[in-house]
Amino acid sequence: MGRKVTLATCSLNQWALDFDGNLNRILKSIEVAKSHGAKYRLGPELEICGYGCADHFFESDTLLHSFQVLQQLLESPITQDIICDVGMPVMHHNVRYNCRVLFLNRKILLIRPKMTMANHGNYRELRWFSPWNQPRKVEEYFLPRMIQEVTSQETVPFGDCVLSTKDTCIGTEMCEELWQARSPHTEMGLDGVEIFTNSSASHHELCKADQRVNLIKSATSKVGGIYLYANQKGCDGDRVYYDGCSMVAVNGDIVAQGAQFSLDDVEVITATLDLEDVRSYRGEACQPHLELEPKPCHRVKVDFSLSTDNDLCLPTHQPLDWCFHSPEEEISLGPACWLWDYLRRSGMAGFLLPLSGGVDSSSTACIVYSMCSLVCKAVKDDNNQVLQDVRRVVGDDSYLPQDPRELCGRVFTTYYMGSKNSSEETCSRARDLAQQIGSNHMNANIDMAVNGILGVFSAVTGKLPQFRAHGGSQRENLALQNVQARVRMVLAYLFAQLSQWARGKPGGLLVLGSANVDESLTGYFTKYDCSSADINPIGGISKTALKRFLLYCVEHFQLTALRGILSAPPTAELEPLTDGQVSQTDEADMGMTYSELSVIGKLRKITKCGPFSMFCKLIYMWKDSLSTTQVAQKVKHFFRMYSVNRHKMTTVTPAYHAESYSPDDNRFDLRPFLYNTRWTWQFRCIDNQLSQMQEEN
Repeated sequence: MGRKVTLATCSLNQWALDFDGNLNRILKSIEVAKSHGAKYRLGPELEICGYGCADHFFESDTLLHSFQVLQQLLESPITQDIICDVGMPVMHHNVRYNCRVLFLNRKILLIRPKMTMANHGNYRELRWFSPWNQPRKVEEYFLPRMIQEVTSQETVPFGDCVLSTKDTCIGTEMCEELWQARSPHTEMGLDGVEIFTNSSASHHELCKADQRVNLIKSATSKVGGIYLYANQKGCDGDRVYYDGCSMVAVNGDIVAQGAQFSLDDVEVITATLDLEDVRSYRGEACQPHLELEPKPCHRVKVDFSLSTDNDLCLPTHQPLDWCFHSPEEEISLGPACWLWDYLRRSGMAGFLLPLSGGVDSSSTACIVYSMCSLVCKAVKDDNNQVLQDVRRVVGDDSYLPQDPRELCGRVFTTYYMGSKNSSEETCSRARDLAQQIGSNHMNANIDMAVNGILGVFSAVTGKLPQFRAHGGSQRENLALQNVQARVRMVLAYLFAQLSQWARGKPGGLLVLGSANVDESLTGYFTKYDCSSADINPIGGISKTALKRFLLYCVEHFQLTALRGILSAPPTAELEPLTDGQVSQTDEADMGMTYSELSVIGKLRKITKCGPFSMFCKLIYMWKDSLSTTQVAQKVKHFFRMYSVNRHKMTTVTPAYHAESYSPDDNRFDLRPFLYNTRWTWQFRCIDNQLSQMQEEN
């Protein structure tokens, strides 16, 4: 009997309800795994139907088509002589479960339902699935007739069980279960399970990868064992991006690592490992704790070996250091991959971006340029799928993208929409950046459109509003700013629909938004202005992080035009200039800095602070720069702005999720949009505490 096993895990760019595409990618991954000598192949969570089916999980069609795909997998010669571990929804006793289905040579070995649901943040699994809350219990599952005809099986084991081969024992963990205090791998390891598998649909957040790596290293360092981690990748059909990072670990060390950001639809990671290393590790480190559990794992036996008799000379994988991306690299790569998936699957011909010459829109432009760089690199690396997709996007079957700047000119249109309130500096900054990235750039003045709308209003009411600088009221001043902002949105969509037509080219363009997460927190944008778009790659990223990202782009992409953009104060340029210079700035309008907003946003969402709790924390966090009275004023001002403008989040552009304090309405952040904006009780508590502190001093 051999001792070395070759195992495969993978990251697949699956798409919700794309059963044809999902089937082909699964088969491709199995084929690659077998070519590398693997006897076990693990795929990501719900890979057959796609993880992001949401309320489509309620439809019987989704269950039916998943079983139809499983039938084709069972019948395919590609799946022979390798244990295949695939994910799909299964209904058992009229209850819907998120399951792993393990099969070998046209026989289903077991079905393992997920036991802990992800039901926070971006996830609502308890809406669609029930957890299997019967540890160590296994029941009979009656297979659908279409599967019985292939497998000649009437029932198969369903429940919390493990697979026992001739040479080892394999146990399943699913995504959220790894993150729980009582993860299944601990008890499985104590009961002698040597190989743990985890099928995930884990989304990208800035700096989240190290959490996954540390959890997996910790899992195998505690009880020993081999850990296979598979993850979904790409845009499944929603705002999140699944970032791959498939890996293999053994006894606390990572021995194989997949890419975190990649345009490859199928990525297979294989590793050859020595089972005796697990046994030796446990013999020294875990022996006193290895004992028979009161309720041992139910073992499903299979007459199959993962090892061979002549494997002594087979080299094994050695520990490696995980290569983590910096946050700036993650901003460059994650949203770029997300944009590429959205573009190639939407059937559109490219993107249009209102480019103002500020940090936010410039960051969005740089992300598109990063996408073009990734596409050119993938084509250079012989990624045929990317080549086919980019040719379809540009409408040229002979096109070979080689230069990101040239590709940018084909798929990216930038548009500076100036007015009499715009400065020449912002216009030139936008033009210089567009020149350096190669976008198809246009300039237009919106004054004629704004004056036309105001003329209609004046004809109906007999009144013409004035800016505050010209003697108008606050109400007039705000309305005049909003008119300009909304005109830009209308023009952006007009040009997105017709600019390709005007150039004699087919297709339309997707409009990109560029409002950052901090502006969404306070509602510092006009409802239905040019922040209203089709998708927004920076909507979950803070202003502070975007500035660091632009510094990275200066060095990495040699985009020197960004230096001037970074040195300029953020401004909406919607109020009249003073002596030709900008007098309006974002931070003055908001009454707080962007760095202050990031702190407040994290306290509000992550630490779950209301006004009083936030005040109590900030008086110590900001004691070196603000007095307690000033802190109280900042907290009150934020909550007033937040509650007054919360309704804007109900219509905000779908944005790439990147920050854990995103205020994205009804998906990540479940808060109301109608408030008592005076916060009478809460603010009175702050005032009372402030008075007490002043008396004590």
